[in-house]
Amino acid sequence: GISLPSWQVSLQFRLPFRPFRNMDSGEPRISSTFHLHDLQSQGSPPLQMWEELRHSYILSVYINIVLKTLQIKLLPHDEQQGALVDTFIKFNSACNFVSRIAFEGKLYNKVILQKITYRDIRERFGLAAQLAIRVIAKVVETYKADRTSFHEFRDFGSIVYDQRILSFKGVDEVSISTTSGRVRVPITIGKYGEIPFERIRGQCDLIRKNKMFYLMVAVEVPEEPIIKPNDTIGVDMGIVNIAVDSTGKYYSGDEINEVREHNADLRSRLQSVGTKSAKRHLKKLSGKEGRFARTTNHIISEEIVQKAKGTSSAIAIENLSGIRMRTTVRKGNRYIHNSWAFNQLRSFIEYRAREAGIPVIVVDPHNTSRECPHCHAISRKNRLEQSRFRCIFLWV
Repeated sequence: GISLPSWQVSLQFRLPFRPFRNMDSGEPRISSTFHLHDLQSQGSPPLQMWEELRHSYILSVYINIVLKTLQIKLLPHDEQQGALVDTFIKFNSACNFVSRIAFEGKLYNKVILQKITYRDIRERFGLAAQLAIRVIAKVVETYKADRTSFHEFRDFGSIVYDQRILSFKGVDEVSISTTSGRVRVPITIGKYGEIPFERIRGQCDLIRKNKMFYLMVAVEVPEEPIIKPNDTIGVDMGIVNIAVDSTGKYYSGDEINEVREHNADLRSRLQSVGTKSAKRHLKKLSGKEGRFARTTNHIISEEIVQKAKGTSSAIAIENLSGIRMRTTVRKGNRYIHNSWAFNQLRSFIEYRAREAGIPVIVVDPHNTSRECPHCHAISRKNRLEQSRFRCIFLWV
């Protein structure tokens, strides 16, 4: 089974419904917590739970387990790198071959496509049996989303691996199927090396980014039980300061805004040049800026959640839907305003809080920057300057 302290299950009923009843009191109950010793060895729900479900009108069962994506870097030597590159190119060429047949023949059923294309994939592209199956599955999934046009696959589009064609050999190596057969490639997991591999669930995506190879792996991470908060920490987001919390902590946006202004100027100059070299620099610049903002948001979200956990507080955060439509800024700040990762920081706070068992409350941002935290009076005059707040009612 999986090594978790408990299985927390919430139940959602159709109407009319017959709720579960406690065996002792006969009183209705609508949720249960099943502990580890109740689990069967294969990790399925305990028999007690299935027996209760059988006598109820259950719509769905939710298990509080978070799936996180773990990025594992491959460290192939030259020969292995050649095998991986060849596998990418032949795999995606096979995808284009199957995609053409599917689109022109309007054949979107996996079983039918497999009967028609499987042998050709093996012979033309030299792919192993299970890689050929993955080609067909990838094409079918793509056409589920859109059947109005032909789908063409990039040479280095991701390859989905399952346990039949990929296996981990401890935390140092992965055995992976390629056009040159199975190869054992060294890997590095970084700070997540302590995560047990028995929590890996489902398939892995092999991707190539900046000429490096990575495995994107889904890992089960149990959530902490939701705490009963003693207080609430409010988080306000803005342009001058990325975030300000209700304890008075400012997370300055000066550094990130300086970097983005510099990058905007550099991007403008590179675009005006238009050479191949300039286009390569533009691509690198885009990735560098995104990584910088992402790292900054990770650091801020971690600090906010740890503060909430240490004080047993909930986190109140703004609903950022349509924020670009609702807010206006000076012309000089428009680039920063439109390129700022409004929702990324919020999503980081939410998933970290969920892991830590911290409740997150989403509030309407209307007038939040004009409301006094002491007397709760709202006035435009409270905020005469962007960086200065003074309640007019407390200062009269």
